[in-house]
Amino acid sequence: MAVNRTPVLKRCRSLGLDPLYLGIDKSSKRQLKRANRKVSDYGMQLREKQKAKFIYGVLEKPFRNYYKKADRMPGQTGENLMVMLETRLDNVIFRLGFARTRMEARQIVDHRQVLVNGKCVNIPSAHVKAGDTIEIKEKAKGSNHFKLVLDATGGRIVPGWLDSDQENLRGLVKELPTREEIDVPVNEMLIVELYSK
Repeated sequence: MAVNRTPVLKRCRSLGLDPLYLGIDKSSKRQLKRANRKVSDYGMQLREKQKAKFIYGVLEKPFRNYYKKADRMPGQTGENLMVMLETRLDNVIFRLGFARTRMEARQIVDHRQVLVNGKCVNIPSAHVKAGDTIEIKEKAKGSNHFKLVLDATGGRIVPGWLDSDQENLRGLVKELPTREEIDVPVNEMLIVELYSK
């Protein structure tokens, strides 16, 4: 399985991204040394795509497949793309506050600790639908790891399209998110322009 091993803070600096969007509360004191040159349209489009891929932890080929699927769906392609990325199981675990970062959420799913509608799911890219219940397995609930995670994520705001019961490590997808409810600093229209060339 391919893994992106770029140092997170270095990548955040190069993309002009706040590490808080990734669930990381560290920040780098280094400044990016970049000449003040004008960025081309293509450069801006590429940066937006790289931002979206980096935030959600998706590599190029799956991201391109998401775009193709979003393009075939009714409605605006950019919004469809963002909703598909937001409803990935690893992202939902992160949004519910059951993991500190999306990478940690991905690992929790990989380790078969998540039940969706009572069935074990170990595919981080699986999509959730409105009405789905997501729960951490009983065996894992008592572990010290989840106590530490809940202490760290206790102040995090859960989006309105999700309902989180942090005491029982259970969540409900009330509805699919709208673009306004997705607080990711990505201009999806530039991604659409990039892929539609």
